[in-house]
Amino acid sequence: MIFRVLAEATMVAHFLFIAFVVLGGFVAWRWPKAIWWHLAAAAWGLCIVVFELNCPLTYVEDWARDRAGQSGLSRGFIDTYLTGVMYPERYLNEVRLLIAAVVVFSYAGLAHRWRRRAPRQEAPRQEG
Repeated sequence: MIFRVLAEATMVAHFLFIAFVVLGGFVAWRWPKAIWWHLAAAAWGLCIVVFELNCPLTYVEDWARDRAGQSGLSRGFIDTYLTGVMYPERYLNEVRLLIAAVVVFSYAGLAHRWRRRAPRQEAPRQEG
């Protein structure tokens, strides 16, 4: 029972991580220090896609499901729960581009907000 709960909790954590990869730049609009966490998460997400790595959370979920007497993921997390479920497999590259566009847009918006908030230095006043 505990391993099934662990597997399900890992699956939820994985979904939350993916949501943070996609939307974390917007979180930094409200909490600017979150950008460092998002940069790390986005870099990891990019490495997973580019180098076709398995996330450690996938290994944890597989391990827990195996201990619970269930079959593990036959494919990666995204291939199991998202591709072909949330969007057709033929649109995988378009979805990846859309995610990249969302991240870039969130960073552009964050940069704009930072520039607007930056204290402006006034030119020294000349007396005379």
